Amino acid sequence: MSDGVVVGVVGPDTGDVERAVREAGGVPDPGAATDVASEGSFVVAVGEPALLAVARAAPDVPVLPVAAGHGVRSVPREAVDAAAGALLADEFDRETHPVMAIRAADRTTARAFQDVMLASGEPAQISEYTVRTGGERVARFRADGVVLATPAGSPGYARSAGGPVVPPGAGVLAAVPVSPFATDVDHWVVPLGDVTVAVERDRTDVQLVADDRVVGLVDPDEAVRVSPADSLAVAVVGGSRSPFDR
Repeated sequence: MSDGVVVGVVGPDTGDVERAVREAGGVPDPGAATDVASEGSFVVAVGEPALLAVARAAPDVPVLPVAAGHGVRSVPREAVDAAAGALLADEFDRETHPVMAIRAADRTTARAFQDVMLASGEPAQISEYTVRTGGERVARFRADGVVLATPAGSPGYARSAGGPVVPPGAGVLAAVPVSPFATDVDHWVVPLGDVTVAVERDRTDVQLVADDRVVGLVDPDEAVRVSPADSLAVAVVGGSRSPFDR
């Protein structure tokens, strides 16, 4: 067992997690994601919002998700004691997930771990979207919006909109129309590289959403570029549940 190893803890109501870390021989360091990402040997993210914040903070140490949704292999809250013990004993595997950089023209930048979405600011207002990869157009459709989901984001909103659940390490994004005008519209799986999506025609303001945050508006014919920025190493222990466990 490793004595004195500092473990950052992010999220609400983390008393049980801090206790589990102490009992495993570690030193819990609770705080905001930006404060703990560069400190310690590990980070524990409790809850999905905490995991998203940690991913955006770009830690270079393994992250153990606890009760963090279906996007990554997450440990149930009741299994945190065993999970902390495995983490401090280095008894875990690493699963790498991409974190995406987003740029709209030269004025809006953001980062996303799960998904990037362009969506109409008002319900049932159809716009026309184009998706390109490597400079080649792969899709054009009319819809309320479009979501580009990483493997970590594919079990979430993209799945609810009809997209596939993509396994970790697949190296792709799922491009899924949101409430499309056509009834037989496709969705697409594109390489995890230089992907752009643009609003070709709009009837209302179109919002740019990164994970759980609205980051700005997108003008017609303005390309939003999505590309890998870095990656998050997820610690997978014996109690971690797969995104395919429903």
